Amino acid sequence: MSERKYRIIEPNSVPRHDFHQFIVGAIAPRPIAFVSTVDKDGNQNLAPYSFFNAFSSNPPIFVFSSNRRVSNNTTKDTLANVYETREVVINVVNYDIVRQMAVASAQFPKEVNEFEKSGLTPIPSDLVKPFRVKESPINFECKVTDIITLGDQGGAGHLVICEVLRMHILEDVLDERGRIIPDKLDLVGRLGRSYYVRASGAAIHTIVQSVETMCIGFDQLPDSIKLSKIFTGNNLGQLAGLYEVPGKEEVLALKETDERIKKILASGNPLEDLHRYAKEVMESDEELRPLAGKIAWLGEYLS
Repeated sequence: MSERKYRIIEPNSVPRHDFHQFIVGAIAPRPIAFVSTVDKDGNQNLAPYSFFNAFSSNPPIFVFSSNRRVSNNTTKDTLANVYETREVVINVVNYDIVRQMAVASAQFPKEVNEFEKSGLTPIPSDLVKPFRVKESPINFECKVTDIITLGDQGGAGHLVICEVLRMHILEDVLDERGRIIPDKLDLVGRLGRSYYVRASGAAIHTIVQSVETMCIGFDQLPDSIKLSKIFTGNNLGQLAGLYEVPGKEEVLALKETDERIKKILASGNPLEDLHRYAKEVMESDEELRPLAGKIAWLGEYLS
């Protein structure tokens, strides 16, 4: 494999706008906080922020950053409103409203109501003054507990720390156990420049790996597996994530019970064929990973 080449970039070695684009292209996808606020006179504002995430569940704390504009070092109406009222509603952005969200991201004058410009519907909140977005499937009513300023130049962030007071979830996105169904929620995430990603359909997959039960780890894989020409890094991770090394007796038993393995052992390249079989099994069904491990380990007993 050829040597991988990296470009080295210091923050001040390229124009600020370019370094910003490297950051948002690399730290992605990012969830989008569609933040509604009001000023002290009750005027409404709605704007999306992708420098956003949840940082605690007890207490429930979200943080979004309202950055100074890189182009002219000005601050946004959202930030001014937050300083005045210390309340926000954070609405999630799903695919159904992503283009309306894009309209709301325009730098309208302060007196312009982005709800009206985007065609989205404001509905009253229960505990805070800012309105919820009716078309958003989940809304969080929040009080602002702190605002941390990170600088006074273009691109500098203001971390708005929010404590969730109440959450509203559309029943349609929940299953019978009351858990969120990703496909029903159909969230959109932000990438760099004009790129977005849709979190539904083929983009969603599960990774089942207990954080409490210890797995065997990469160091416990035999060289025949670690040096395989067939397994990808993800395949090796799947095998390293097994909770126990397959026992010799159960591995060798496959030679008598599995018809495909009988044919593989009679082939000219049994090790690679075993690895192809194991790869096929573990990529077809997560629950068959232990069986895939036994098939892979059979390569240790070919001689």
